[in-house]
Amino acid sequence: MHEIERQRIILSEIADRPVVTVAQLVELTGASEATIRRDINALHQDGKLNKVRGGAEALHPPQLVGIGGRHFAASEQMNLAEKRAIARAAVELCADGDSIIINGGTTTYQMVDHLARRRMQILTNSFAIAETLVRTSKNTIVLPGGAVYREQSLVLSPFENDVTRNFYARRMFMSAKGISPSGVMEGDPLLIQAEQKLINQADELILLADSSKFERRSPLILCPLDRVSMIITDSGLSPTHAKMIEEAGIRLIVVEPDSQDSTEAVGTP
Repeated sequence: MHEIERQRIILSEIADRPVVTVAQLVELTGASEATIRRDINALHQDGKLNKVRGGAEALHPPQLVGIGGRHFAASEQMNLAEKRAIARAAVELCADGDSIIINGGTTTYQMVDHLARRRMQILTNSFAIAETLVRTSKNTIVLPGGAVYREQSLVLSPFENDVTRNFYARRMFMSAKGISPSGVMEGDPLLIQAEQKLINQADELILLADSSKFERRSPLILCPLDRVSMIITDSGLSPTHAKMIEEAGIRLIVVEPDSQDSTEAVGTP
């Protein structure tokens, strides 16, 4: 990631919360700790933020704190071939006339090119997915009410009285921060609250996760593994994690990305 883009992300992050740690910025940008410290020093010298022990703070701390998590722009290009292969396999499970739910994420976002040729009813809390499909497809797009969180490209609401409870879907396609034997993990309480409402409106929950997500951890559990019907991942999945999925009784689809983004899916009932 270029220096200008890293520093833009750092400034955007401290605009959303009073203090951001070096470790959080490493997670957000994928850069090394030394690189982040150099960026903070440069921005501090330019008078754009305050350097503090272990991180940075805004010159004028925000009144409203945003949600945690990697910025959409920072995540979009990571493991892109794997995400495209996973997303293509997910759309192959859909048929015209279906009602589906898609949560916000850079893996689920890769579904949009293939959904452009479909005719479905789609509820999504992803501003990026909704905006793209409105322009490129004839799908019916439904957004829940709430505030737009620009950096994550999400529409979230803490309130119960939005359109979500009136929408039924056969399947929900979901990305996540991490996966462990304890369950599917996310990084922010508001995000968990909003996505649990979405999960409750679908019969089947299909998790789209590249193999790196099985190495990540978060203290917050979105749902237990037994709520997941299927996981679509890439061939980098370790035997240990494949066994975890099998023992949980979850159907597994493994895709093999290549330079042309073609997939070879292997399903196990």
